[in-house]
Amino acid sequence: MPVSPHYTPAPLYATLGEGFADAVASARFPLKTQRFRNQRWAERVGLGELSDDEWSRAFCAFEPLPDNLPEPLALRYHGHQFGSYNPELGDGRGFLHAQVRDPVDGRLLDLATKGSGITPYSRGGDGRLTLKGGVREVLATEMLEALGVPTSKTFSLFETGERLFRGDEPSPTRSSVLVRLGHSHLRFGSFQRLAYLGEKERLQKLFDFAVEHYAPAEPGATGDPVLRFLRTVSERSARLAAAWMTAGFVHGVLNTDNMNVTGESFDYGPYRFAPEHDAKFVAAYFDESGLYAYGQQPRVVLWNLTRLADALRPLAPSAPLGEALRAYEPAFMQALAKRVLHRLGLTSSGHDVDSALAEAVLSFLEDTRVPIDRFYFDWFGGAASEARALASPHRALYEEASGTALRSLFELHTPASEAALQSPYFQKEAPESLLIDEIESLWSAIAERDDWAPLQAKIEAIAALRAVLGPPPG
Repeated sequence: MPVSPHYTPAPLYATLGEGFADAVASARFPLKTQRFRNQRWAERVGLGELSDDEWSRAFCAFEPLPDNLPEPLALRYHGHQFGSYNPELGDGRGFLHAQVRDPVDGRLLDLATKGSGITPYSRGGDGRLTLKGGVREVLATEMLEALGVPTSKTFSLFETGERLFRGDEPSPTRSSVLVRLGHSHLRFGSFQRLAYLGEKERLQKLFDFAVEHYAPAEPGATGDPVLRFLRTVSERSARLAAAWMTAGFVHGVLNTDNMNVTGESFDYGPYRFAPEHDAKFVAAYFDESGLYAYGQQPRVVLWNLTRLADALRPLAPSAPLGEALRAYEPAFMQALAKRVLHRLGLTSSGHDVDSALAEAVLSFLEDTRVPIDRFYFDWFGGAASEARALASPHRALYEEASGTALRSLFELHTPASEAALQSPYFQKEAPESLLIDEIESLWSAIAERDDWAPLQAKIEAIAALRAVLGPPPG
């Protein structure tokens, strides 16, 4: 299998030994039709040279990658789901296929699956993924990456030719298998499981592994390592929550098994992008209490971090772990200001001025219900884009008192890129968004006519947005 010099295998999870995962085998699929290949990221990790047949063998038949994991691993974990502890979890329709080093930043990357078949944790399920679910995840990851949200990337999607029956969509429906690329699938629930089982020795081993590979201490660092690790994960999670809020994104199932130690979101089931700043907006129809509503996400992330602290308590019985969690709120507020500036294409004018602008933007969006994507499109570049903003359908709201006050804050910031302001993207009449009606329309073209052109066009349009916004803030 031809790989480039950029390919650096790093099958480290297997070094943990017994008790952390189970060796499994992939399902054998009757069809292997490639529907999405992330060539950009494939080239980055040294797999861009694979032919279509080699890609199929690697990411649908799941032959081992060179010098990588010899067999897939279904990871073991527990988790709180909608506030209730569930000790029956684990990788039920996916596994860890391979690990590589990112040649750009040296970080460890996981290649993991969704829909690859039954494992010991399938709990009576078929271990499969609907094609619609795969398409939805492609769209989610492409859009979130474009908006600068720390997210897994959809690496590959194959249609697999099986007929699946699901209660929440017309059945039978088409099937798929997806591969995602992410910086870790080491979940909060991985630690919770070992704490629940009282396996302190393995808990310590997993913690040491996490510190070494995902949160190494700075040279000369002192103090309790658990406290230091928890503070790092808290700050990363705060930045993730801020990115979701600025993107208008609602994860839908923000359980502790869907959060990891690198502060990167993954596993997109019933997600939604909120059309407007509505704190009560929910993504999942079954979230009747609004536990994971848009406005609740920052609080839920902190609650999940507290559960991680509970799981780590056996390793540091006397350490003030609550102090680490207090890093969350200031990190969230700082990240929120940076994210607002990023979406507006503006440079920083100092912490206080940036924070004032972020607060004013979010208050304006909440009060006026101007669509989130529309607002950031209209005002990208701040005061330099006033003419475009005042040609918007929402001109009247921009000219009201709150809009006038907001415009005065824009004048305190300068555009980050004059070239971006002149890009073709801002010559369009409306911004790229990913609301549920469009997702359903894209799927309908596939389901009714097997027409993949609208999906491809959408992916290309999202790429244009990504190019305009540029890299996210650190």
